[in-house]
Amino acid sequence: MQIDRRLFTHFDWTLLGIVLLIASIGILNLYSAAAKIETVGAPLYLKQIFWLVIGLAAMVTIAFVEYRFYSDFAYIVYTIALVLLLLVLAYGMITSGAQRWVKIGPLSFQPSEFVKISFILALAKFFHRPADRKGYSLKQLPLPFLLLLLPMALILKQPDLGTAIVLLLVFFSVLIFVKIRWSSLLAIGMTGGAAVPVLWNFLKGYQKKRIITFFNPDLDPLGAGYHLMQSKIAVGSGGILGKGFMKGTQSKLGFLPEQQTDFIFSALGEEWGLIGSLFVIGLYVALILWGLRIAVQAKDRFSAILAFGVVAMLFWHVFINVGMVLGMMPVVGIPLPLLSYGGSFIVSTLIGAGLLLNVSMRRYLF
Repeated sequence: MQIDRRLFTHFDWTLLGIVLLIASIGILNLYSAAAKIETVGAPLYLKQIFWLVIGLAAMVTIAFVEYRFYSDFAYIVYTIALVLLLLVLAYGMITSGAQRWVKIGPLSFQPSEFVKISFILALAKFFHRPADRKGYSLKQLPLPFLLLLLPMALILKQPDLGTAIVLLLVFFSVLIFVKIRWSSLLAIGMTGGAAVPVLWNFLKGYQKKRIITFFNPDLDPLGAGYHLMQSKIAVGSGGILGKGFMKGTQSKLGFLPEQQTDFIFSALGEEWGLIGSLFVIGLYVALILWGLRIAVQAKDRFSAILAFGVVAMLFWHVFINVGMVLGMMPVVGIPLPLLSYGGSFIVSTLIGAGLLLNVSMRRYLF
């Protein structure tokens, strides 16, 4: 396959720079946050570097393949992702009561992370032909709802409430972007509100406890409320300037739970303080705004929806995770892009960045 030389001329170095800067901070922060965590094999930060290199290679590869290729195979990729979710339920590894990983040789990966990308591709494929001036009506949306409900049901079965929530939020974000009729959106909202009591019965006991203790952590300070209370203590103890690199007591003494994954921002806030936290949040804002710029300047509808879907995925991950560790949202197990430890998560995030690069580089080509 021949690569157009103009792609190198229009390579989006700004996007790459933001991604690499956040990822570098992530490695540094993980080195400190996981310093006292005992692991089998290499330290967590070295494993994260390994997956970061894999992810960067995937990002560059995906960036240089014409995105119309992804349009042609969008539904096939989505179907493969669903098959992987079925394999998880049949043969997946069970860790901490959740069945989310598939093991191949010495490596294990989490298919639900890649489902998010395949879902965005499928939505971009469906919506690439615009509706009438009034927007999409409910009668035109059975297939997109099916595209959402199939992976959501399989992911909730694992159970993985966080990823299911991200899929739902990405779906509605894309619906608003492609223009859905307000009457249809209102009908969906009312139906969703009526379904909440039913969905509540499908939640696991620990998931219900997390939501209840969000409103009052003191109800279960040694159980479900413990994560939230310790996270706020860690962030608050960092003050303006932080305690300093490798000097976080909450994480080093083992008080902060899941400090390498869901609560990595708490560890960052403790050591880097308000200034460091705002700097990292500023980088995420820059990444999201730059991604929106790419979506707006995209040369066709498919690439615009594709870029916006990736941006929506990143936004909701950052918004919910930061809100979660600050006690502003329930603890639902959503990691922070490029900072939280996790091979599948960082690779899928960089695949999303590769799609953004792809759209950005081709907005000048006709």
